[in-house]
Amino acid sequence: QLQLAESGGDLVQPGGSLRLSCAASESMSYYLSIAWWRQAPGKEREGVACISITDDSTFYMTPVKGRFTISRDKDKNTVYLEMNSLKTEDTAAYFCAADQSFGGCSRISLGALSEYEFWGQGTQVTVSS
Repeated sequence: QLQLAESGGDLVQPGGSLRLSCAASESMSYYLSIAWWRQAPGKEREGVACISITDDSTFYMTPVKGRFTISRDKDKNTVYLEMNSLKTEDTAAYFCAADQSFGGCSRISLGALSEYEFWGQGTQVTVSS
């Protein structure tokens, strides 16, 4: 069964940058897409961005569009989330997740939370001065 491990979370000042990594225990070619989700204290988990494994198309939710970039390294079985111009409202636990069956990630959609069957444990990002 696929295992995902996030890393790279940290405390950073507003306007700063971080790069999160999501390392998979096996080839991502067996999956349709990888997405980043985040959850702030007292709030529901929300989508951030996704990348399709089949054609490398990407989708970003409005709050992060233009500031975050999702990419993947096929050889390392790793997906990255480059986060720039960080804001205090980006503070959350960030999770990566894999979709094996549904294919909801595309240029116009991230897909539903329920479509992501495999999840990592999360990494904390805190944006504060």
